[in-house]
Amino acid sequence: MAKKNATEEMIDTPIIDEEDFDDEEGIIVEMSDEEGNVYYYSEEMVIPIGDDNFAILVEIPNEEHHHAHGEGCNCGGECDCGEGDVIIAKIIVDEDGNEEYIEPTDEEFEKVQEVYDQILYESDEEE
Repeated sequence: MAKKNATEEMIDTPIIDEEDFDDEEGIIVEMSDEEGNVYYYSEEMVIPIGDDNFAILVEIPNEEHHHAHGEGCNCGGECDCGEGDVIIAKIIVDEDGNEEYIEPTDEEFEKVQEVYDQILYESDEEE
């Protein structure tokens, strides 16, 4: 999975109405970049660090930007089209009580990435 900091794509758009998008995949978040392209992410987990919460957001592949490897695929398996981006976002609550995702500081990003990597490592050891 490709990991990237929130600054590379977004984070201006707050979460979509959770009641409409809180399904079997969990919470779905809509993000847009500077060019107006819209991306959807599934909240994989929330990692608390101190008094703050950070979301691990996994991109939900868009048919326009991704393709299946197989017949007609000329990428030679060298593209990352089968993997969604993973973004770390800090969760804040606005004055109306709605959760929003914002870019973490570099220090916060590094701490969350360390915790997330440790969770993945422990998960791999249990298997």
